[in-house]
Amino acid sequence: MTQLWDFAGGIHPAQNKHQSTTRPIRHAAIPARLVLPLQQHIGVAAEAIVELGEQVLKGQKIADVTDGMGVPVHAPTSGVIEAISRLPVPHPSGMDDWCLILTPDGLDQWHQKNPIADYRKLEREAVLDYLRDAGIAGMGGAGFPTNIKLRPPRDRKVGTLILNGAECEPYITADDMTMRERAGEIVDGLKIMAWILRPERCVVALEDNKPEAITAMRTAAEGTQIEVVGVPTKYPSGGEKQLIQILTGMEVPSGGIPADIGVMCQNVGTAIAVGKAVLKDEPLISRVVTITGEAVTEPGNFEALIGTPVRDLLAEAGLNDAHLHRLVLGGPMMGYTLNTPDVPVVKTSNCVIAASAQELPDPAPEQPCIRCGQCAEACPMELLPQQLFWYSKAEEFEKAEHLNLFDCIECGACSYVCPSSIPLVQYYRYAKGEIRVQQAEQLKADRARERFEARQARLEREQQEKELRRQERAKAAADAQAKKKVEAEHAITDTGVTDVTDERAAKSARVQEALARKKAKSQASEPDTPDRAELEKQLAQATSKLETMQSMLEDAKAQQADNVDKLERAVAKNHERVKRAEQALAEANAQTTP
Repeated sequence: MTQLWDFAGGIHPAQNKHQSTTRPIRHAAIPARLVLPLQQHIGVAAEAIVELGEQVLKGQKIADVTDGMGVPVHAPTSGVIEAISRLPVPHPSGMDDWCLILTPDGLDQWHQKNPIADYRKLEREAVLDYLRDAGIAGMGGAGFPTNIKLRPPRDRKVGTLILNGAECEPYITADDMTMRERAGEIVDGLKIMAWILRPERCVVALEDNKPEAITAMRTAAEGTQIEVVGVPTKYPSGGEKQLIQILTGMEVPSGGIPADIGVMCQNVGTAIAVGKAVLKDEPLISRVVTITGEAVTEPGNFEALIGTPVRDLLAEAGLNDAHLHRLVLGGPMMGYTLNTPDVPVVKTSNCVIAASAQELPDPAPEQPCIRCGQCAEACPMELLPQQLFWYSKAEEFEKAEHLNLFDCIECGACSYVCPSSIPLVQYYRYAKGEIRVQQAEQLKADRARERFEARQARLEREQQEKELRRQERAKAAADAQAKKKVEAEHAITDTGVTDVTDERAAKSARVQEALARKKAKSQASEPDTPDRAELEKQLAQATSKLETMQSMLEDAKAQQADNVDKLERAVAKNHERVKRAEQALAEANAQTTP
């Protein structure tokens, strides 16, 4: 006999399961319109890969996730894509989200199927990719992509694989009826998952208030090493961490996952989807949904296409609008009220309760906490609900997080036993949401700071490189000037400069000869006075020197020599001498003119 353990806390609410277990699973009719949300699982929303007006076949991929964690969406039946628009989707807030609208053509024609002949001949990664392409996500919880969950970290070997069929919440019987009628398909899917993970132990766990399901599963598991275990009926024994503790005696560490202790849980509905995907090449396009409550005359379980409006299922179950008080998606403990019956069935939808006012009355007004401690006694996670409530209400989120707020599984046991009708779970959800927002903002700020620091470091590095290049250029220019200075040979006259090249000397000699010829010609035409002759001599000398200085200045500028300033000053000085000589000669000519 399998040894079982117990978990702390827990409650025993009225089961109310018999209403929906008197009839076998019925196939819901194809509705006039299917609404297919692009976000049906944890992770990234899928993106449409079809066009408006496109004809699609049953099982055809119509939306996919190209980047990030997610799985595709498939057409539940053949028909035409009529629209892509925002419509109400199953969510506690009643939010709208992007949806594909498919109008069935009534033919229900499948796309080309290519089932795997023998999956054992393939690589395990190839089978995991096959499951991903089939759009399979967890069907018993938040909808975590199955292909990712079946790929635990390499350093965490899964020793125990648990198939969760406990279904502990009141009213819900989808898994119960599935195990009664489709136990063989469940075992087929479990074998595939076991082949992928290679665990040492495989267990199908369900509460002992389901004797028919226990019998059916044990019959289907004969000849295998699969254990079928009935666990004591206590809410929330179907919680992942609680079921692991019951079957193994081990506790999942705070903030950890079951794989940290070598355990993995999957849902029985997920097992059927895995078997259909691998053995029949059928993607996840339908699921079993419980329709129950006092406001329907024929409660039961329906095999419904994903995207079927809840309104259509309620009609098939014989909804009595006069008795309807509340529509609850999920169970009475962890479910939430629907604002409209037009929301569609998605991959994680397992139950809809059409409750009368007597069945699920409006909650009583919240009263002050009387510190009775019943919430702490009922908490299966052994938390301190009272303190978490105070801190959440006071928005002291850091203190609430310090008390392991995120270990709360939101089972609702504390709210159920509270005599003051305090909606404790709602406070915890609010606090978790605010903490996540703050963490996201902090992460955004940290990334912005990192980008700023990286930019500053880059600018500083570029400035240093620029300064280094400037210094190298300056050094190269200084070296070039020093080299030119060494190569250049300059002489300084009484004005600070003398002839430096033979070319300049030759040019100066030619100027002197020209002046001499001019003087001789002038003397031949008109005799000069000694004073006038002396002045002409001085003018010739000044002019010659001026031309020499100008020539040297031009050469110095062309060579960028460092004596340019001296030459400019010398040119200016000789220019003044020429000007004075010309003026003196002009005055002498004026005096000698008759």
